[in-house]
Amino acid sequence: MIPELPFDPAMLTDSNLLPAKLGITVTDWDPDRLVGTMPVAGNGQYYGFLHGGASAALAETLGSLAAVLHAGPRGIVLGQELSCTHHWPARSGVVTGVCTPAYLGKGVATYNVVLTDERDRLLCTARLTCQIRRRPAPSAQPNGTNLVRG
Repeated sequence: MIPELPFDPAMLTDSNLLPAKLGITVTDWDPDRLVGTMPVAGNGQYYGFLHGGASAALAETLGSLAAVLHAGPRGIVLGQELSCTHHWPARSGVVTGVCTPAYLGKGVATYNVVLTDERDRLLCTARLTCQIRRRPAPSAQPNGTNLVRG
C-alpha cells in the first residue's frame, strides 16, 4: 500500500532539481523501507566509476524523502549530517538504494541507506540524519484577518 504523500512526487521529475538530473526514480514509498534507483551512466567520474557524490545524492534523496514521510504534512525536513562509505565501484547498470529508519523522533530522524548494483554487490552504505521542524497550524481566519492592529 502506498501512503498518502505529504509532497508532490512530480518534484522528482522536475528538470531543475538534482534527482531528475541524476535520473533518480523512487520505486517504493513505504515509510519503513523507501527504495529508489539511479543509472550509473551520466553519473560517473574520471576513472569511469560511479561518482561518490552521485551515490551520496541518491542516499540523501531517499533519506530525505523518508524523513518527509515521517514528518507528515506540516513537517519541514532539513538535512543535518550525511556519512557515506564506498565499498565497491560501479561501472555500468543501475544502482538501487534501500533506505530504512534507524531512529524516528519528533525533532530528528536518522536513516540507513544501502546502495547495491544489479549483481547485489554492496557499493555504499550511508547514514543520513535530518532535523524535523513543524510548520505553524493554518490560521482559523484567512487572509491575515487575525492580525492585531494598533
